[in-house]
Amino acid sequence: MNKLLLQLAITVAAGSLLSSNPMMGQVSPTTPKAASVRISQGPELELAKVHLTIIRWTTNNPGGSPVHYGIVHYGTDPKNLSQTAKNPIRLNPGHASTLFRVRMDDLKPGTTYYYTVGSMGADGADDGTKSTLKQFTTPVEPQRSAP
Repeated sequence: MNKLLLQLAITVAAGSLLSSNPMMGQVSPTTPKAASVRISQGPELELAKVHLTIIRWTTNNPGGSPVHYGIVHYGTDPKNLSQTAKNPIRLNPGHASTLFRVRMDDLKPGTTYYYTVGSMGADGADDGTKSTLKQFTTPVEPQRSAP
């Protein structure tokens, strides 16, 4: 009997160590999908550094899949937002609103960028929200003094 329990314990431990999904066994609840998703606050610049910018905005809770993505379409030409940045978030089914934050890396210093924001579920389905066109200018790199 002890040998059987030991073998079972080893099998369970090995299975958990070999699992490729560390979240296995943790199921997030899916919430009802919102009839329409609207931006209630922002989008706005949260942080602007020489090569890093964070844009944030708030919507009502889009519902559906627990994993969503905040998406920023941006570029230096307001008629050609050819670049995309996105960051994943996990919806909280108990909250009426959702805060999205998207990090944009490797931006050029002293450059004006135009952007719109939106969101989508993990399945790629657009939440149907898109902001108006916004803009920001990245800071200029500080000049280094000669030694």
